[in-house]
Amino acid sequence: MLDGAVTLEHVNKLFGERTVVNDVNLEIHAGEFFSLLGPSGCGKTTTLRMIGGFELPDSGRILIDGRDVTHDEPETRPLNTVFQSYALFPHLNVFDNVAFGLRFEKPGSVSTKSDKERVMEALELVALGSFSERRVPQLSGGEQQRVALARALVLEPSVLLLDEPLGALDAQLRARLQVELASLQRQIGITFIYVTHDQHEAFTMSDRIGVMREGKLIQVAPPREIYEKPATIDVAKFVGAANLLPGRVVSTGVVEISGVKFAAPQSAPMGDGMVMIRPERIHVGTGTQQAIIERVTFAGSSLRIALNVGGVKLVAEIPNDENSRHLEENAITNIDVLPDAVRVLPLN
Repeated sequence: MLDGAVTLEHVNKLFGERTVVNDVNLEIHAGEFFSLLGPSGCGKTTTLRMIGGFELPDSGRILIDGRDVTHDEPETRPLNTVFQSYALFPHLNVFDNVAFGLRFEKPGSVSTKSDKERVMEALELVALGSFSERRVPQLSGGEQQRVALARALVLEPSVLLLDEPLGALDAQLRARLQVELASLQRQIGITFIYVTHDQHEAFTMSDRIGVMREGKLIQVAPPREIYEKPATIDVAKFVGAANLLPGRVVSTGVVEISGVKFAAPQSAPMGDGMVMIRPERIHVGTGTQQAIIERVTFAGSSLRIALNVGGVKLVAEIPNDENSRHLEENAITNIDVLPDAVRVLPLN
């Protein structure tokens, strides 16, 4: 079973008098790794649960491959879910945990393979083919996560929903499994819809990201566009570190911040706005604009440099290498901010 296009049309959800999902319209392409990204309480998990059928929208429609599934029971939808709590059965071995869902599969399944073949194929997909006889308490956290993934995949869904499935793992294991999960999705080609509050996680794995805030979907785009061209101040604040300062585009290609002028894109709209400059896009030690180095902070592979540019406070992030080790606090240096590093965002 493939395809797996998911469409949300004017979907709303209220808990009591509080609107938790507000008029969400979204098209997720078949075979896409799509992430819903946002802070706790923004509505991303509720949106996922409505796609899965665990919550019903108060209004709007949910379609999978063009079929309206808004009021269908979860088990009748061509999808499966992996939760943060893996809910594995400790008294069963790995094979039986993965096979558990097959006993509830409706007769007439499109698969011509035996249950054993399907279970072993699912375990091989997650690199646990030799673990079939192990018990759950014998598994590491990462291995349990992969068993939960295999249990979802064995039913051959066209859409897989993942609700922060790596949230309980340590940072190093999370980083490794992010790569493995993205690779697996590309290998099997089914639609993954992933919920996370971790921007790095979303950037690492996703084809596109939908950023949510206060129940609204405020931007949908590929990861690079979300980072480099945030649509709103809220997106800019949530995604990555940023210098955000009120300013004004005073002429074509020129923005002024507290009396200091910087080059800006030719397309920047005239008038007031919030100026965003990512710290890593500020070049220190080159350029024509003078700055005072107020503070140098060691951050492992990089240095964070607090700068004073004619009264405008900026933070730059540069590689920690032989070219940066001469930078000292209270010294005067030159900086360069290229026009494409500057984005002027609307104030409302």
